[in-house]
This record gives sequence, structure tokens and C-alpha cells, in this order.
Amino acid sequence: MAPSLYWWAKETHRGTPVVVKMENPNNWSMVELESPSYEDFMYPNDAVPKGGRNKNAKQLTWVILLKAHKAAGCLTSIAAAFFSLASIVRRRVASGRTDSTDNSLRENPAIKSRFYTCIKIVLWLSLLLLCFEMAAYFKGWHFGAPDFQLHHRLYTLTHGFAVRDVFDLLYSKWVLIRVEYLAPPLQFLTNVCILLFLIQSMDRLILCLGCFWIKIRNIKPVAKQGLMDLESGDGDGYFPMVLVQIPMCNEKEVYQQSIAAVCNLDWPKGRLLIQILDDSDDPKTQLLIKEEVHKWQQNDANIIYRHRVIREGYKAGNLKSAMGCSYVKDYEFVAIFDADFQPNSDFLKRTVPHFQDNEELGLVQARWSFVNKDENLLTKLQLINLAFHFEVEQQVNGIFLNFFGFNGTAGVWRIKALEESGGWMERTTVEDMDIAVRAHLHGWKFIFLNDVECQCELPESYEAYRKQQHRWHSGPMQLFRLCLPAVIKSKISIWKKFNMIFLFFLLRKLILPFYSFTLFCIILPMTMFVPEATLPAWVVCYVPATMSFLNILPAPKSFPFLVPYLLFENTMSVTKFNAMVSGLFQLGSAYEWVVTKKSGRSSEGDLESLVEKPPTVHRGSSEPTNLDEMREEIKQHTKKAASKKKKHNRIYMKELALAFLLLTAAARSLLSAQGIHFYFLLFQGISFLLVGLDLIGEQVE
Repeated sequence: MAPSLYWWAKETHRGTPVVVKMENPNNWSMVELESPSYEDFMYPNDAVPKGGRNKNAKQLTWVILLKAHKAAGCLTSIAAAFFSLASIVRRRVASGRTDSTDNSLRENPAIKSRFYTCIKIVLWLSLLLLCFEMAAYFKGWHFGAPDFQLHHRLYTLTHGFAVRDVFDLLYSKWVLIRVEYLAPPLQFLTNVCILLFLIQSMDRLILCLGCFWIKIRNIKPVAKQGLMDLESGDGDGYFPMVLVQIPMCNEKEVYQQSIAAVCNLDWPKGRLLIQILDDSDDPKTQLLIKEEVHKWQQNDANIIYRHRVIREGYKAGNLKSAMGCSYVKDYEFVAIFDADFQPNSDFLKRTVPHFQDNEELGLVQARWSFVNKDENLLTKLQLINLAFHFEVEQQVNGIFLNFFGFNGTAGVWRIKALEESGGWMERTTVEDMDIAVRAHLHGWKFIFLNDVECQCELPESYEAYRKQQHRWHSGPMQLFRLCLPAVIKSKISIWKKFNMIFLFFLLRKLILPFYSFTLFCIILPMTMFVPEATLPAWVVCYVPATMSFLNILPAPKSFPFLVPYLLFENTMSVTKFNAMVSGLFQLGSAYEWVVTKKSGRSSEGDLESLVEKPPTVHRGSSEPTNLDEMREEIKQHTKKAASKKKKHNRIYMKELALAFLLLTAAARSLLSAQGIHFYFLLFQGISFLLVGLDLIGEQVE
């Protein structure tokens, strides 16, 4: 009798044993287990091919049982993670404060809430339309994608007598209204935004190509003559008089590290003066900064403390007041650092030499680096934007145009260029961009040094980042209104006028936030309810993904965050669009300056590094003798501050309203079977939801 081909033909069988640990009835694991193959069922135990292994029924049972247990474990983990996230959201909502309670922006409440009211109206309309569309769907009104088609009862659009009930009559009229009145203007606005999107994408592509050309040709500014060693004397070297300014306002978390960094700059002491421009209105902070300055004065640093009695004009007023001192006329250059910036000791030696024998040069700007770039998801996403800004925008404009926007810090100005351009003005909240534009109109050239870095700190909370971005996007629109006549009347070339008006202001400061918000947060969800107006898939997915890929190239370690970056940038378009409108139409919030909150994470670590490094005493620098005491003082201060700090999160109503709007549109897109649109709306809605609940970044103190 021929051997049976079925595994149950023999009672005895051989195969690979299954080893299972049973250390704990609730905690067991599989050591060796293989799933049965097709051959295992084709041969009996005695008819196994040469070199093969046979399995048996018991092993198959274990396969099924253990894989079922593994699947159950995965489901349990997913459920636990979901309930954990829900618990976090519930706690944050219970302890959160809405952004409407923020009194930092003193503007008319009616103006402040107008934008939010419009979003709420659109949200409620979308919910009603969703219910209406779902009812129509279940009654047979089906839509196809990407073309608009009615597969059922299409004749009711033109033959009213054929309508069998009131709902069909209403829905047919609604479709006619969409086709004749709503779809054409919506499609026109969509096409305009797509055109702006393509123009802006082309501009970004050209900038990336320019950066690539700079890399392959190794183009970079080179100083005509290097500095001599400070130890050998400065008689034959180029060591002009340099004034260093540190404007600060109630920034007690970071003042120590910035003062320590500038007091250790490699420069002849007699040719360097440090001004600490303190605008703090907190007496305790004033006292701390004053004591820190006195401490460095005792260590032979040429540093002075300056506090304004009348605090007007924010940072611009502070700098303007300092430049009015009588002794400033003795200095040729001024280096400016914000309170959280830590220049390396060779900063002046690598920047000032570019001014030698180059009388047309007005500004040398250094690049920023970040001590807390890996602190949380928010700082990692900021790094992508800022890396592109410095590596691509600033470097390309500096090399090919000799013009870019001054970053407000980590730069060295020729004082003559500041004076000829009109000095610091308090007319906008972007005094750095203001002075750069006016200097460019007066013929001064700028240099950007991509290889000279100055450490600083990124905002770690969404609240701080949001306020920073509001100021950075409202100020340029203020400035554009004010300087447009001067740009038109200036004697610079037509190409430079075109670059400043269209590229520098309109395209990168106005058009970018306009189409980002309008196209992806308003038009896209509206096309789900008015399917006669279409938004191509390549606009929703492929072009944004390509642009995000280009943005992330200067920060290659951030590639895993490509999708979160794309979603977060669209989420931030609400804040940027609101700020752009405020600046363009001179609304109340456009004139408010909110100092970006610093965490002081870099302060302790950097000062400790100064202590750990052996002191290098050289001519022109000063080294404190009590850094051990300073380190201990910082540790004690940090512990006391941490015990007193109470953190909370904010609930951002605009972001939440848009989250529900996008999620509602995502549900509607399922009825039209629009795949890519559904996924984009779903994930974008989730992104708005996370930001609206302040689940990104640190909590606010």
C-alpha cells in the first residue's frame, strides 16, 4: 500500500519540537517556532525529502495559538496606548487655558475674534453639509472621483416632475446651485492659488540649485588678509575698535551665559567695549544682571551696564539709545548678540577681517546653531526651517545678490552704514529687516558666513514659538507698506527693485502664508462639499512632498520627520496668515513685541563647560576666577526655580476649529472615494488637533 499523503495517516510522527517558556502563566515567550510550509502537508513523516524537516499537527496548533496570542497582545498594546493618549488629552483639556485668556496682545477683542468667528461659521456649515451629504448618499446620490458624476437620479436635475420626494427636490436644487454659482468662483480661486503655489515652488527650486552650485564650486567669502596672533602684538594686525551690544529684557534664564561668552572674545581689551543693554522692568532681574556685570568688571573685562529709564521702541529703541552714547564715535564696528546667543571666542577674528579694504561692506552675518535642537519634536521641526533659511536662502542671496535680511543678532555692522541708513527705527517690530532694507537702498553690501556659527536656543513651547512667528510675519508686512515708496524711488537697479518687491516681500512674506492657508486649510475641505471644483492630487501630495524634501536637504538627519514637517508647516499657516493680515492692515497685534520665552537649558551646561576647560589666558581677553562659585550658584538657582515653576498648557481655539473642519471634510471625502484627499485631510486634521490641544513642545510656565 502506498504511503498516505496526509499528515493524519500515522499515529507516530517526528518533527521540530516547540520550546515554550512558562516562567509565569501571564508572561511566556516562544523560543523556536516555524510556520508550516506547503511541503509539510504534501509528505508524511516517513516521506520527507532529503535535507527537509517535517512538521506535525501539534506544531501547527501551537503556531495558531501563539500567533493568536501575539495578535491579541498587539491589540491590547494599541488599546492601552489609545486610552493613555485619551487620558493625556483629558488632563490637558482639564488643566489648560484657552488662547483667548492671553492678555499679552492688547488689541480690540472684536478684531481679535473676527478670524475665529469666520472659522466657526465654516465649521458649523460643514457639519450641516456633512449630514446633508450623508443622507443624500444613502438615498442613492453617489459621486465618483476624480470627475463629478451622478450615478443615480441624474434626470431629476432637469425634470422636476420626476422627483419622488422633498429631499430629492432639495438636493437636486443644491446640486444646481453648486454647479452654477459656487463651483466657478471656487475653481477660479483654486487655480489662482495653484499658480501662486507653483511660482513659489519654482523660486524655492532655484534657491536650491543656487545652493548646489555654491557647494560644487566651493564658493564662499574670503577675507583679504588674516589676523595676526594676539600674543604677538596687535601693532601690525587689523584690530579695529569694536563695540559689542547685548540687548535683553527680563531674560534672567540666559543672561549669565551670554555675558560670559562675550567677555571671553579673543580681541585686544583696549579695542573692545561690551554694552549690556538691560530693558528689564523686573527689579530682581535688573539686580542679577547688574551684579553679573560687576563680577566681570572685577575680572578686568571692559564691560558696562546700561538701563533705560524710559523704555520705548522695544529692541530698536534700546539699540538706538545705546548708539547715542558719546563714546560710540570712537568705534568703527558694532557686534550685536541677543541674550541667548553664545559666540565662540574667535567670532570677531573670523568676521571683522572681511571689512578690511572693503569699504562697501556694511554687514557680516553669521549662522545660528542650536543647543536644544533635539529637545522635543517642536525644536526638531524648527531646525528644518532654520537650516534651510541659513544654508539656502541667506547663503544664496549673500553670494549672488550681496543682500539678505539681517537676522537681528550674531552679526557685525559697520557703524557708518547704520548712520548713513538712518539708524535704528521703532516703526516696526522687525527693526533688523528694516535697517537691512534701508542699508541696501543706500548701496551697502552684505556677506553671509555659513561656516561661522553662533549658538542660541530654540523656543521649546508652542506658545513661545507661536508668538515668535507672529512677530516675524506681521513685521515684514508693516515694513513693506512703509518702505515701498522708498524702494520705488531709490537709485538701485531694476533687477534689485524687482528682487526686493516681488521676491523678498511679496512672494516669500505674503504669498507663501496666503496660499498655504487658503489652499490647504480652506479650499481643499470646501472642494469636498463642492465636488464640481476639483483640486488635483499632484497639488495635494506630490508637489508639497517635493518641496518638503528640498526644505529638509540642509538638515539630512531630519529626514524621518518629512511628513510631520509638511503637516506642521500647514498647521502653522494659520498663525502666519493671521500675522500677515495684521501687519498688512495695521491691526493692533501687529505693533506688539513679545519677548520669546527662554528655558535657559543652555545656560548651565555652557558655563560648566567653561569651568571644565582649562583657562587660556591671552592678551585682550578676561577669564573669571570664580567660575566654580558661578556654577554652584546656577545649580542652586535652577533647583529653586524648578520647585516654584508651575506649568500648564493652552487650548488653541482656531487650531481646534480647523481640526474639526478638516476631519469633517475627510469624512465627506469618503463618500466621493477620493483616496489621497482623504488621507491628507485626515492627517492634517489630526495635526491641527494635536497642536490645538498643545500636545507638541513643552508646556508653558
